[in-house]
Amino acid sequence: MKKFNKVTGVAAPLPMVNVDTDKIIPKQFLKTIARTGLGKGLFYEMRTNDDGTPRDDFILDRAPYTNAEILIAGDNFGCGSSREHAPWALQDFGIKVVIAPTFADIFYNNSFKNGMLLIKLTQEQIDVLLSVASDPENPEITVDLEKQEIHAPNGIVYPFDLDPFLKHCLLEGLDDIGLTMQRSKEIDGFEGGQRSQQPWLYRDAS
Repeated sequence: MKKFNKVTGVAAPLPMVNVDTDKIIPKQFLKTIARTGLGKGLFYEMRTNDDGTPRDDFILDRAPYTNAEILIAGDNFGCGSSREHAPWALQDFGIKVVIAPTFADIFYNNSFKNGMLLIKLTQEQIDVLLSVASDPENPEITVDLEKQEIHAPNGIVYPFDLDPFLKHCLLEGLDDIGLTMQRSKEIDGFEGGQRSQQPWLYRDAS
């Protein structure tokens, strides 16, 4: 997992509440376990006509938001089923940060485990950032994870809270496997002792 520190990029406004994971990535795109190529299915039903042709009126299909790295969303983002493809699709499109008043718990945890930063702000702050993002002439904001600050045009600075463990994992680029491998010496030591005391457990091991 890549280390996360600071992002300065286009913020796309999506002022919708209760955006569920099926809306983020519909079920027909769940046949793969690959994390790449899912960007084409992101918000598919809102970006295409019934015959599959592009509509081109969705926010992420309009310049400059085709290059968005930050998404400003409404309340309860990521609700619904617990599909990990949802953060994968957002990331494959290029989204690195989602900012909303609240998130569904499973989506929230899945996102951090995949290296995406989710930030909770008040509705008042979200409304300000939605206004900033809605200006196509200057929609860029900066998210500084180390300082836990959001910087927007006109001198806007919003601090944000984040669990210290989640912050550490993003800054160091640690997913669950990476966290486990930090204990590799202890694991090797345990397995070495177990191998000598209970060798029958390892007879079929390569």
